[in-house]
Amino acid sequence: MPGPRVAVLGAGLAGIATATALGSVGFDVEIFEARAFPGGRATSWPVNSSEGESGEVIDNCQHVLLRCCVNLLDLYRRLGVRDKIRFEREYFFIEPGGHTSVLKRGIFPAPAHFAGSFFSLSFLDLPDKIAIAHAMRAIPREFGQRRDLDQITMLDWLLEKEQTPNAIERYWRQVLVSAVNEELDRMAAAHGLQVFWLGMLARSDSYEMGLAAVPLRELYNESTLTNIRYRTPVTAIEKTADSRISAVHTSGGRVEADYFVSCLPFERLQPLLPELPIEWNAFTHSPITGIHLWFDRPVTALPHATLLDRTIQWMFNKSEGRYIQLVVSASRSLTDMPRAEIIELALRELGEFFPAAKHAVLEKAQVIKEVRATFSAAPGLEAKRPLAVTGYPNLFLAGDWTRSGWPATMEGAVRSGYIAAEAVTRAAGSPRHFLIPDIA
Repeated sequence: MPGPRVAVLGAGLAGIATATALGSVGFDVEIFEARAFPGGRATSWPVNSSEGESGEVIDNCQHVLLRCCVNLLDLYRRLGVRDKIRFEREYFFIEPGGHTSVLKRGIFPAPAHFAGSFFSLSFLDLPDKIAIAHAMRAIPREFGQRRDLDQITMLDWLLEKEQTPNAIERYWRQVLVSAVNEELDRMAAAHGLQVFWLGMLARSDSYEMGLAAVPLRELYNESTLTNIRYRTPVTAIEKTADSRISAVHTSGGRVEADYFVSCLPFERLQPLLPELPIEWNAFTHSPITGIHLWFDRPVTALPHATLLDRTIQWMFNKSEGRYIQLVVSASRSLTDMPRAEIIELALRELGEFFPAAKHAVLEKAQVIKEVRATFSAAPGLEAKRPLAVTGYPNLFLAGDWTRSGWPATMEGAVRSGYIAAEAVTRAAGSPRHFLIPDIA
């Protein structure tokens, strides 16, 4: 006998996590997705079309996880694709001109596991390193203890800790802008400290960078996600007189269910349920730009690198050094820039780090601007992020913008889905646990 019916709105990571968790304990789950494919903002599509089904498949942007992303890794395990994630143990920092420094784990236990390689980083001077070490020692004491970390910016915190300009720009900014997708002067300090505590300090292997060995879309194993209705956007939500949700209206018709979980982004949920007690205007977006370049020859042998002092922040070697993906997080400066100018900028900067790129022929290029990539993790926003439960007893919320305990990341999205799934099981009278606690 099938269990209670659940309608999940949206097949991004939050929706997939919700459906996978509930499906594992007997709920009858169906996902309604506006696009023709799953994954939301962490997906892939053919080069020549945003919605087509043929052609070379590329990721919309390079998505990265760390070993501290325990719920995301659990979801990959549930989907049977955990073996399609490869982990890198070295971080390459490259200065203009090509000089490379490597940050990696050494012989000491956490939180001192980076000590050897950190003090050998050539792009930082000794005063920079001393300042950074001082701030690092403060993170375990202050994260989770100071009550003002969501009220001040990460830049405020760094200045309080007397960080040098070089340390801020070349170390803290280089790591955090990519991790949180926001600038230091717009980012709540709580998020910055969380990244460094869980991702860099709490455990000696938590920093290891996980990259998908296949296009992102292939991670969403459709043999375990059979009940997705694609090209079926939700157009309205129907309510009863006793404050329950009775149905959703989609492009495919009216859908009834026992429980509903919205995994829609805030800008799509607001028109459907504007009466929810959410301070909608507090949520704004931060963009990410992905630049895909295909050359006639290899331009680098490095698997990835963070590029210092320029607009381009990260390079990922997607195929034998000939297909390169570049990433710019919090890319407001590129939002209105024409495609040709972005490609010209990328080629010019790439040549400063990899001389071979100056002599290679660009065969093709793609620029993907995710203008609504994530919510802006601003100070004061955490208390305004909604919980999974709502005033409607059979409606629940998920999505990386809800109160997941993490910033807008893939881990945050999966956490929100597991939290919402737990809330559904409680409402159904059969409480289950899915959320895995943080590593520290």
